[in-house]
Amino acid sequence: MSTGLIIALIVIAAVVVIIAAAMTLRARGARRGPSLKRRFGPEYDLAVARHDGDAKAAERELAGRVERHGELRERALEPAQREQYEARWTAAQERFVDSPREAVAEADRLLAELAGARGFPDGGQYEEQLAALSVHHAHHVDGYRRVHRAAHLRADDARDGGTGTEDMREAMVAARALFEELVRPARHDGGDHVAGPHLGGRHEGGRHKAGLNGGREAPAGRGGHMPWAMHRRQAKES
Repeated sequence: MSTGLIIALIVIAAVVVIIAAAMTLRARGARRGPSLKRRFGPEYDLAVARHDGDAKAAERELAGRVERHGELRERALEPAQREQYEARWTAAQERFVDSPREAVAEADRLLAELAGARGFPDGGQYEEQLAALSVHHAHHVDGYRRVHRAAHLRADDARDGGTGTEDMREAMVAARALFEELVRPARHDGGDHVAGPHLGGRHEGGRHKAGLNGGREAPAGRGGHMPWAMHRRQAKES
């Protein structure tokens, strides 16, 4: 067999290997897209929008998050820790009535601390903490993003950009869902979370102090929690 023929066969074999590898990668990518979309839900759409509609770039970003944080195992909270976090969140909700900006800042700090306590990256690494949370709590992590953004806007910037009390109220409402997920015990840590903080405010001397429900009693929701939403005209701009 001539040297030229051997070289030709080697080149053909190399081309076949390259084509097969490319087809394998393309098949994996085709399967990965729907899988990532199912896993990340609204975070998938946000990532695509952030990449100007480039789904492939968004999928590479999301796949990177899974690779870095997919094996993370959340730590359990001690009952005393859980109670402290719940009390702090309730206090932040009540503070919103008179000082919405301070309440939002406290909610941001609280979520960062709570996520760190559960084993996610430290709150000082906000972007990485957010990425890790998106892998395990994709359907609620945007509430943290919104409350963090609101907490770090200066008062003048907030007014100029239209981020007023209503925007902060909506950020707090959205962030509550992630707080609930992080503070709730896992089943193997003692079952479902049943008794939570009163979300409509507190009683003082028999009178109900206005909280995030605008001072109205709310019917109990599933699991003992009370659904809540801040009354739009109740809170004052700080």
